[in-house]
Amino acid sequence: MTCFMADVRPIYLKEKRVNSLKVSLFITCLADQLFPEVGESVARLLHRFGCEVDFPERQTCCGQPAFNSGYQDEAREVARNMIRAFEQSEYVVSPSGSCVGMIHHYYPYLFRDEPQWRERAEAFANKTYEFSQFIVHVLGTDNIRATFPHSVTYHPSCHAARLLGVREEPMQLLKQIEGIELIELNKKEDCCGFGGTFSVKMPDMSEAMVAEKAHHVSETNAEVLVGTDMGCLMNIQGRLQKEGRNIRVLHLAQLLEEGIRNRDRATEPNRA
Repeated sequence: MTCFMADVRPIYLKEKRVNSLKVSLFITCLADQLFPEVGESVARLLHRFGCEVDFPERQTCCGQPAFNSGYQDEAREVARNMIRAFEQSEYVVSPSGSCVGMIHHYYPYLFRDEPQWRERAEAFANKTYEFSQFIVHVLGTDNIRATFPHSVTYHPSCHAARLLGVREEPMQLLKQIEGIELIELNKKEDCCGFGGTFSVKMPDMSEAMVAEKAHHVSETNAEVLVGTDMGCLMNIQGRLQKEGRNIRVLHLAQLLEEGIRNRDRATEPNRA
């Protein structure tokens, strides 16, 4: 897994707090390989909110593609590596509810016949959070101090909502932003059709689903589509681009960071 932490510029890092939370970033495959800017936004925001952030370089894929394809033995070995990689972490935060859902729900299942490893898997799951879940429930952030004067529609990803129960947290954060216009997405809880291996195994069905999702996004006339999983956002963005739709697609962390920068520039006009 690529280590990008050394390249994350401290644009607005706060001074180190006494007794600050120690957070390990679980970057995920898609963010690491295709959308590293999402991981960078998460890291900078966690610093902004007073956390100490590290990046365990031993981390790999969470094993979900193998698990979903029926390769449980292979997924189990990936899970062992991930558990070891984050065993010393105080908290683990990821920009993907899908990958966190894999850890929460299926790591204990993979080790159902190995009591010691099951215990380690459960300990890992108990300290691992999706990004918005961590910001709301652990940090208790209730004043983002951000400005984003654009119309935005939010797509809730299936795994974050249905596996983790992350439903209101992203909206709680978005509603704190000054100037934002939030537009309800019609049939918002319908799947976008990605589903990882689903889109490969059943491409025609997947294409029909993402076409419907893109239609609902377009009919909002929103300037920006925001979500919490890059798998969903990559899929929807691809369809929007294919249709020639000029809609920005951002992960929640990217939107929050851009909003904070906007607020900082407005309140500190002479800042270098």
